[in-house]
Amino acid sequence: MTSSQNPDDQLPVGLAAAEPLALPDSPEQSEEPENESVGTVIVAGCANLAIAAAKLFAGLVSGSAAMVSESAHSLADTITEVFLFVALRRGTRAADEEHPFGYGKESFVWAFIAAVFTFVGGAGFSIYHGVMTIVEGEEIGDFRWSYVVLVVSFVAEGTSFLRAQRQVAGESRRWGITRSRFLRLTPDTTVKAVYFEDSAALIGLVLAAAGLALTQLTGNAMWDGVASIAIGVLLFLVAAILAKTNASLLVGRAVPRRIHNQIAADLASIPVVVSVPTLLTMQLGPGDILVAAKVDFRDDVSGGEIEAASDDAERRLRSRFPAIRYVFLDPTHGAAGRNHIDGGVDL
Repeated sequence: MTSSQNPDDQLPVGLAAAEPLALPDSPEQSEEPENESVGTVIVAGCANLAIAAAKLFAGLVSGSAAMVSESAHSLADTITEVFLFVALRRGTRAADEEHPFGYGKESFVWAFIAAVFTFVGGAGFSIYHGVMTIVEGEEIGDFRWSYVVLVVSFVAEGTSFLRAQRQVAGESRRWGITRSRFLRLTPDTTVKAVYFEDSAALIGLVLAAAGLALTQLTGNAMWDGVASIAIGVLLFLVAAILAKTNASLLVGRAVPRRIHNQIAADLASIPVVVSVPTLLTMQLGPGDILVAAKVDFRDDVSGGEIEAASDDAERRLRSRFPAIRYVFLDPTHGAAGRNHIDGGVDL
């Protein structure tokens, strides 16, 4: 006769025990739809690849340094979209014993590589080509194809930009913040990269058109070289912004201050909690957040009540912020009302 099995033996251990608790109203959550950022990246990549070839053709026909630089710009953007697509795919792999917090930060690694490539492949080439044009001059050809390609490219880049802008507008409305603030705070570096790169592409097309027009009017190729340098500087600024953002996320950036304060308020509102003296958060990936806190529970509550309160706290937080994946609470001594507020990122 076999002995009855202890119910505690059925409880998960290891990584399985770290899985988020199911929310009361949705014990069996359906699979989430594919990230909208994937579609944004694919649309941007296809548009950039097509117009890179067109710009190169127009640049070779016209002899324009600005058009050749724009071709390098679009080619660099195409390759960065590939990096961003890889970032989205590899960053969603499930956690394992080797990487217990998952692979979310790998998204930031690939996005950082994409930013570096934009600097080296786009900005460096454009500035170098522009300087060489000013120093050595260029043979001016037929600019008609260049103007046609610029118009078509503007339409293609504009389509990609509008998709990214719709995503940014929707997300900023959902969080109740401005678009500029969303772009500063969002951990979804792919949509941020596409938004900034498409913005730079549209501005770059205007600069290229201005360089062509001035060169054609004055007969001086210097203006074409100046336009190429301006495009390079523009790419440098975009690369610097994206690299800084991804470096911050790789180091381990906290959540925005408003979310931090809401987490602290939710924990402090639990009846058996006296205070939350320490609250630490970290962005583990574009859609994963870690919460760790030192919590002062009432001295007269039992261990079982503390366990139940901890589970309740996790469900409260995940109900309000579904991106929260891990919640670790450490019972500690504190003082009533002394809660850790105004932490996190305030940009």
